[in-house]
Amino acid sequence: MYEPIRTKSVHSTMAGTPSDFPHRSREEELDIQLAGHLAALLAVTDELRALSPSADLDTAAERLAAQVSRLRGGRTPLRAAPAPAGDPAALHRRAHTLAGRALVVAASRADTAAAILAAQRMDAHTAALSGPKAYSTAR
Repeated sequence: MYEPIRTKSVHSTMAGTPSDFPHRSREEELDIQLAGHLAALLAVTDELRALSPSADLDTAAERLAAQVSRLRGGRTPLRAAPAPAGDPAALHRRAHTLAGRALVVAASRADTAAAILAAQRMDAHTAALSGPKAYSTAR
């Protein structure tokens, strides 16, 4: 019913057999993923900074850039000057999503500094989305 395999597999299945293509460790793959998520979060943070400059966003951008540099072996992330356009609420939602992804990867690679930063950014974007609280003076 089935034809036997007549050629050698292109995938090396034997342990200890050298291959012609480089392999990355799980940690290296997670570093690449985490750097990508944090770099995307940095880009959205820069867009938010262009819309409404604040010291909190400036600090966050500096910390994000430092983490991306650390994960990329000292290479600083490329940053473009974003044009101040767009919906701030949509940018905060996107930033919250990216921070959540970064948090998951940081937790899986046990990177405490990146996990704390991602969690703080999630909290900041949640607070920005919820807007000012209306407090009642009635008791």
